[in-house]
Amino acid sequence: MQRIFKLTVLGAALCASFPALAQWSPEGGWMVRGRAVYLDFDNGQSSRLKQTLGAVAAPGTKAEADDRWIPEVDISYFFTRNIAAELVLTYPQRIHIDVGGRRAGTIKALPPSLLVQYHFTDLGAFKPYVGLGLNYTIFSGRSNISVLSGHHNVSVSKDSFGLVGQVGFDYALSRNWSINVDAKYVRMDTDVKVKGVGKIGSIDLDPWLLGVGIGYRF
Repeated sequence: MQRIFKLTVLGAALCASFPALAQWSPEGGWMVRGRAVYLDFDNGQSSRLKQTLGAVAAPGTKAEADDRWIPEVDISYFFTRNIAAELVLTYPQRIHIDVGGRRAGTIKALPPSLLVQYHFTDLGAFKPYVGLGLNYTIFSGRSNISVLSGHHNVSVSKDSFGLVGQVGFDYALSRNWSINVDAKYVRMDTDVKVKGVGKIGSIDLDPWLLGVGIGYRF
């Protein structure tokens, strides 16, 4: 319930800001984009996690999430011709966790992000932008991980907050339609706990999201 409340507040804050900002916006408007995104995880490990997993599995063992393609939809509102806010959405994604090269389990992650962007609009059909914002990831199925065929049951934390950096561009095909290329870097980490032991370290997922798609502005 707390996680749902946090998401509701995040969305409400964005929506509540639109009417006030639109009053001084010379070129407001909405844009919706659909993207195919490659999710490339960093998979950094805390030293304690490496040591613990190495002790229960094999020397050098680590836990890591596999890279994957995901669908993404974002909704942008332009306060002016240059300033916009973007809400990035996808459905809960399955993240497979491998330990020492073997599948140890699967968790789900719902990672909406909210960003503020600056769009460069004096380059004709080519419209690059940069963005900065906040990601909030909800993890579910958090106990579906095990090491050594069921021994040493492992779980991860329920959520994660982190900064998001973004660069990309739209290329206008017409007044309404455009092609989009986008790259985001998300700070995303989760604590790892072993039943009966407690926290043994953390995984810094920190993914790059590299996307291409199409946008419609109205």
